[in-house]
Amino acid sequence: MVKSARRLLILASLSGLTSFVTAAEPKTPTILFYGDSLTAGYGMDDPTVTAFPALIQEKVDEAGLDYRVINAGLSGETSSGGLRRINWVMRQPVDIFVLELGANDGLRGLPLELLRDNLQAILDRVRAKNPEVAFVIAGMRMPTSMGEYAAQFDALFAPLADANNAALIPFLLDGVGGEPALNLPDGIHPNPKGHAIVADNVWTVLQDLL
Repeated sequence: MVKSARRLLILASLSGLTSFVTAAEPKTPTILFYGDSLTAGYGMDDPTVTAFPALIQEKVDEAGLDYRVINAGLSGETSSGGLRRINWVMRQPVDIFVLELGANDGLRGLPLELLRDNLQAILDRVRAKNPEVAFVIAGMRMPTSMGEYAAQFDALFAPLADANNAALIPFLLDGVGGEPALNLPDGIHPNPKGHAIVADNVWTVLQDLL
């Protein structure tokens, strides 16, 4: 996956964060992806190779940029769970923080005010530890069958990005969601081809920050 011996990738699984280390220089700038099963690479045979954060590391290396990518995704994570574990994750410096949470809140129909407050609290804690951090927020969407809730959910992410001077990925699963050939049999989680497209969606926004 990564040819340089200075790269670090941390993969989160259901049991917690598991380190996959190839050694890294302490001062190498860090991009941290903080999310749920979409970030963790649920269902992939080897998420350290095929999940979209790993593909972002490849793009970073190919561009000749000196960054390491950390995958802090955790399957099943809600915004409340993300808020509970953020202090543990922030024990290391972060230069670019990519926030991908909310899908599990939405699918469970949890209050949108709670989601918004949790995401803002996560960003606040990251900024408190890393005052110069740059934020990227990954937007998500709910099925239109959820009616007004779906519309309000979809509209939550852009104002959050604006309020925090964050770059916005309008819809993380653009071109992937609802496409059977790009998802696992559950119809929710991307397969390797889907993750490649998700990586392109992320890179379109992220590369401008690098």
